[in-house]
Amino acid sequence: MDEEDQLIQPQDQSCWATLPDVCLRRVFWWLGDRDRSRAALVCRKWNQMMYSADLWRYRTITFSGRPSRVHASEFESALWYVKKFGHYLEHLEIKFLNPYNAVLTKKFQVTMRGLLSCLGKSNNRLKSLSIQHLELDRLVWRNSIRSSFMKSLSFFLKKMGRHLNYLSLKGARLTTEQGCHILNALSYLRNESTVSELNIEDYFSHHLAVYSSPQFSKTMATFRNLVSLTLNYNCISDELLENLCDNNAGTLRTMNIKCHIHDPHGQVIWGMSWAKLARHTTSLKVNFFFERVMKYERLARILLQEIPIRSISLRSCYFSDPDWSMRPTLTDLLPTFRHTLQKLTFEFNNNHESLDEELHLLILSCRKLFYFKIWAFLDVKFVERLLKSREEGQCALRTLKVRIYTNRYETNEEDRTLREIYRRYRKLIDSELNYFVIAYPMM
Repeated sequence: MDEEDQLIQPQDQSCWATLPDVCLRRVFWWLGDRDRSRAALVCRKWNQMMYSADLWRYRTITFSGRPSRVHASEFESALWYVKKFGHYLEHLEIKFLNPYNAVLTKKFQVTMRGLLSCLGKSNNRLKSLSIQHLELDRLVWRNSIRSSFMKSLSFFLKKMGRHLNYLSLKGARLTTEQGCHILNALSYLRNESTVSELNIEDYFSHHLAVYSSPQFSKTMATFRNLVSLTLNYNCISDELLENLCDNNAGTLRTMNIKCHIHDPHGQVIWGMSWAKLARHTTSLKVNFFFERVMKYERLARILLQEIPIRSISLRSCYFSDPDWSMRPTLTDLLPTFRHTLQKLTFEFNNNHESLDEELHLLILSCRKLFYFKIWAFLDVKFVERLLKSREEGQCALRTLKVRIYTNRYETNEEDRTLREIYRRYRKLIDSELNYFVIAYPMM
């Protein structure tokens, strides 16, 4: 047979052509929308992969709050995504970062109206919705813009609320009436909500005594399936605890409570209300986060011994008060929870008092404590004492994060000592601890 009559054998195909679907799907997972669209033009198989439901179930849409040509297409691309792939969506997170002016809030409102309307028509899979840090009480949100956005959101929740398991409206900053109106949309025509995880931290504006609102108590009574609840302490009341006990005793596992210095937190909560809730929700764990609420008298009124507290975070944000002392809190209050405390986070300015001994004794007394983080004025040897106690089995720490404040610009001496401590306990640190310790000039 002549060479010219011979069939020319095709070259071996590229390995990409025979790539298994599961691997190709993983490649597409890491691509952005623009690159996915380009890749879909390669061949029919890749075009089909573009419409794989697994690629579009999770979505975070971020809108910049600053006027910029670079971010000008964000609003259009968000609508494009929802119209094309919104029916696959199961978990949606929306961020609107620090809007600069009313023009941008109006553009966001119009975009959200179209986005939520499209989702409401095409999607019946959405399980999780997060719209955080809108700060609707700022002046850039004019009344008409705010009202239009709330109307769109309420209508969407009325229609989709029965599907949602998770809702976060953290940082919305609404009035009590506005906030309750949106939450009530979740139970529209059903008189109860099926949401199991609710995050309403900073949902209401600062300075509002939400705990005294009958409307809020009535709204929270519609939640009958809560597993996790995150909110501010200015929402806590005996009535709320009673509602949680009556309606969520079989499901409630976690309460995250934030207490900010600017939120009203002087209400009286009876210990028997917490005791009843703890008795009926046997797996309940409560986590407290305090922002600049540091004085013993205030903390003692809030941290009642009947509360099943799992973690406490006390942050003063560099606030300094020479008349304030952390010692009574460390020696008298926190040891009350030594049988349940698992996490402790401290950030305070104790330049006027040494607390190394009190902190060490507190850690030794909390036998379940596995996480400890502190930013404070400490002696470097404090870290060595903790590591020695851990090595000897006197504490159960698995995470140790320490920032040691100093009054000097140079930290060479502290750094040298910390390196020596690390070398001495390197085996323990590398094998059993999540360890991060630095010296930091506090000038």
